[in-house]
Amino acid sequence: MLKQQLQFKLSQKLSPQQIQLMKLIQLPTQAFEHRLKQELEENPALESGKEESSEYENEGLDDVSHDDYDNETINAEDINVDEYLSDDEIPEYRLQANNYSSDDDEKTVPYAAGTSFHQYLLNQLNTFRLNDEEREIAEFLVGSVDESGYIRREISDIVDDLAFTQNVFTSEEEVEKVLLRVQQLDPAGVCARNLQECLLIQLERKTPTPSVDLAIDILEKSFEQFTKKHYTRLIQKFDITEDELRNAIHEIERLNPKPGGSYSGNNRIIEHVVPDFTIRIVDGELELSLNGRNAPELHVSREYNNMLKGYKDTKKKSKSQKDAVQFIKQKLDAAKWFIEAIKQRQETLYVTMNCIMHHQEEYFLTGDERKLRPMILKDIADTIGMDVSTVSRVANSKYVDTPYGTKLIKEFFSESMKNEEGEDVSTREIKKILETVINEEDKRKPLTDDKLAAILKEKGYPIARRTVAKYREQLNISVARLRKEI
Repeated sequence: MLKQQLQFKLSQKLSPQQIQLMKLIQLPTQAFEHRLKQELEENPALESGKEESSEYENEGLDDVSHDDYDNETINAEDINVDEYLSDDEIPEYRLQANNYSSDDDEKTVPYAAGTSFHQYLLNQLNTFRLNDEEREIAEFLVGSVDESGYIRREISDIVDDLAFTQNVFTSEEEVEKVLLRVQQLDPAGVCARNLQECLLIQLERKTPTPSVDLAIDILEKSFEQFTKKHYTRLIQKFDITEDELRNAIHEIERLNPKPGGSYSGNNRIIEHVVPDFTIRIVDGELELSLNGRNAPELHVSREYNNMLKGYKDTKKKSKSQKDAVQFIKQKLDAAKWFIEAIKQRQETLYVTMNCIMHHQEEYFLTGDERKLRPMILKDIADTIGMDVSTVSRVANSKYVDTPYGTKLIKEFFSESMKNEEGEDVSTREIKKILETVINEEDKRKPLTDDKLAAILKEKGYPIARRTVAKYREQLNISVARLRKEI
């Protein structure tokens, strides 16, 4: 049975302008510059630089309505809005030609031509004497190398793929034989199937010495004991002294576990961080400044404003002029809103970072991470009277240049814990102390998580062993057994 029902409910929706403002706030400096350039290209009523005359006002905009239409026509010489629009509809960059003469300076930016890692390996194959089948297998093996320089596939799978994709029917023994040839490529250790094989390939290329020979024996016969740092068992098994073992381990530590990563021509993109804020200490006081690239000088086109005023002063208005002026009004409104949005973005960024700076004043004055106070997004949001999501947008993607280096703002946020005196301390402070204790430990007898928890308790931070383990993992520090040295 169908029923009709009337229901009232309150709902809150963000306007398109509010959504765009939130997106602007979230953008870091470089992305903001790109967005600004895009807006300048798309909106001819928006101009950069200082304005020579008075700023654009909204006067007369509301007077444009559908009631202004009439059937009367006017002469072209009275007002022709098309004349105003003819030059501005085509962006300036489209009017520029690239017809530079031969004696002009080079206008293009040169790009470095690089060779990919796989191409680098293939080029080396040209120096090998291989028959047609061996070359196809070798090229297939090189194509199976990952970015780290390893072939992480079973030989049987490679044999099957050669048959199905390359129409090359071969055996595992033949592939193994070609693989040994391919493993002679540079950098040393490339085309290995696992870490053990990678390290052995590199050691076998070294000049034979007692330390190198011992290192090869250890990796071939006791790789698992070596990785687990069972040094006492290794000394007993190979009947060697601690110094001999130490020298062999030193040879292994000098090897490259990822030979592919050492290739300089892999054309990886290098990211450059542009700080959005700068904090300086001037006469013992903190001074905050916003990157000038976040505060561009923009104004509404004077020519477009004059076009609208000219239309307002005209007594007789045609429909075509009305349509053109509606377009002008739309562009002027968009330009005015964009300018206001940028000002609001600047204010939001500055107010948020200023609050963070004063909340963490002790840290910014000393640079000691143990001085970081507990701080969550809600603390800042409540202080500046903004929403938590707004603070999150500022913190997640912005960087600040401090006297102690460029930092991601979200790194200053941390949870709090109680110390023995009942005071709130930052978990960052506890992690820093934990890291210091581990760095100062005797590496011959590293501290277990239980002992670390006991030391922290003595220092006034009563935390459980499992919490110590969690913080240690967050700091990328291994367990005690793997930190052991001889």
